[in-house]
Amino acid sequence: MNPPASSTPDDNDATIIRPIGPAPAGPVPALPAALDDAATVIAPPPGAGPAGPPPAARPDRHEGGNALPVGSRQAEFEITRVLGEGGFGIVYLARDHLLERMVALKEYMPAALALRGEHSQVRVRSERHRDTFEAGLKSFINEARLLAQFDHPSLVKVYRFWEANGTAFMVMPFIEGKTLKDTLREMGGPPGEDWLMAMLAPLTEALLVLHGEHCYHRDIAPDNIILLRGSGMPLLLDFGAARRVIGDMTQALTVILKPGYAPIEQYAEVPSLKQGPWTDVYALAAVIYCAITGRTPPPSVGRIVKDDYVPLAQLAQGRYSERLVQAVDRALQVMPEQRIASMEAFREALGLGGVDAPRPSQMATLIQAPAPAPTPAAAAAPAPARGRGALLAGLGLAGVAAAGVAAYLLTRPPAPAEGTATAAVPAATAPAPIAAPAPAPATPPLAAAPAPADLHAQFLDLVAHHSPGFDVQAQAERTELRIDRDELRFSVTPSRDGYLYVLMAGPDGSLTQIYPNDKARNNRVSARQAVKLPQSSWPLKASEPAGLEDFLVLVTAEPRSFAPWALEKDPAYGFLTLPARGPATGTPAGAPSWLLGQPDCGRPACAAEFGAAVFSLEVVR
Repeated sequence: MNPPASSTPDDNDATIIRPIGPAPAGPVPALPAALDDAATVIAPPPGAGPAGPPPAARPDRHEGGNALPVGSRQAEFEITRVLGEGGFGIVYLARDHLLERMVALKEYMPAALALRGEHSQVRVRSERHRDTFEAGLKSFINEARLLAQFDHPSLVKVYRFWEANGTAFMVMPFIEGKTLKDTLREMGGPPGEDWLMAMLAPLTEALLVLHGEHCYHRDIAPDNIILLRGSGMPLLLDFGAARRVIGDMTQALTVILKPGYAPIEQYAEVPSLKQGPWTDVYALAAVIYCAITGRTPPPSVGRIVKDDYVPLAQLAQGRYSERLVQAVDRALQVMPEQRIASMEAFREALGLGGVDAPRPSQMATLIQAPAPAPTPAAAAAPAPARGRGALLAGLGLAGVAAAGVAAYLLTRPPAPAEGTATAAVPAATAPAPIAAPAPAPATPPLAAAPAPADLHAQFLDLVAHHSPGFDVQAQAERTELRIDRDELRFSVTPSRDGYLYVLMAGPDGSLTQIYPNDKARNNRVSARQAVKLPQSSWPLKASEPAGLEDFLVLVTAEPRSFAPWALEKDPAYGFLTLPARGPATGTPAGAPSWLLGQPDCGRPACAAEFGAAVFSLEVVR
């Protein structure tokens, strides 16, 4: 048995972290020489933000090396900075010139096997390395293809990937956040159980998604989990599939494991010690153990000889529930057959509730052709009033939209050719706040109802024009709701005080204000305080028809009103049915300002500052 090399401060695959705040003046500090290519970049957008001017080029310490030059283009992406160069690849900060955002561009470049030739081409150093290089390249592409099909808020997103120049690239979000490792260090003491459970709920759900596709992370550790700025949502990073394949094929490059987090089956190639869901269960339990005790469990390979593991039930007695500590101790059994065997079982042991393993399609980016244009007769008919049943026609998380560098706003363009990766639309840095529309007539004539994709695009457009510094996070509790069984639940967290409004677009082009309503009139919200909806007084259960619904979550600085535009009010809850395109007076150029509603602050002029987020849900039979 040849155990892989243990990580050290110089050779680990730590995520690149930049401090939140303005970019420092002067040269950018050099990054670790052995920085791993699989690291995901988490940093604030330099300068004016993700849609602002590109940062100044760093001193060209890569001259003569393998990095692509600053200013060069790969497809629509212009390289503006080299963020990290390591043994297996290079991470760049790049500008997406089609969608006007900053992204992390990762290039497969195993330095020990290949080098950069003329015209940016990558070639192997020797023919004896070709098979190893191509195996790693295939794994890199397969990982990108796998991640691109998922849209879970706790899984890093791949916007697109492609092969070029003898190698491959993937484009991922450029995200603000802080690692769990740093967060725990700054806490100065163990976190509370409620905090831990709030973090574990989305993480374990994300791992269920991966395991449903027979994909295992195999590198879960506190420095591979980040907490997103603003929402605190945990995000799982750094799969490193290419690194593992290469490590299996050459003695020159070894798999890097993190002692204390890697279970015994990752150290041995023995048929009886296969890797599976239990591998990630062990690593995640080790993360919990470290968070509570401040130290990692003893390395599993040493526990085979002498097991000096001190049970969490002993170390944390009286400070955490018996359920939690017993679940962690069971998940940290050395031998796989004695361990909690699946993420579903681990969730149940933790008290997070048993859930069905999500099918791959639940998390996949949803692609559909635009709906056909309405017939003249249909266009003339007003949208019907919608009660509780019709309101939930389609529920399933497509993503979380937030101002700044949020990366989960999804469009639904025409279906691409087979094998084409999908793209996400960022919430761009806003121009001046959109002016409130002039008061509309009491009963405005209606324009033709747009296709659902049109309303979805208008929602995204409004988010893209949010007021600077006015961020909103919105997230659904579940990714898929079953008709007549599951209820809609979501949470909203604004960065500023304001007034909360939730609009829902139906697949028939209808538009409904579901909050506030007659059963919940007080829509005042506070900065950084999560609001959970619907409230118990107006539960909403999924019902026919099955399909997709888009939700616009709007927080405004001062009260707004949609009542003058309403066609009808639902008698049970007081939901307002709105015209799908707003007042007939038209929409100003730019974002659909009518979605802000009309001033309702009791003064002639009412500030139109706002933040917004979008999510989409799916209901199934």
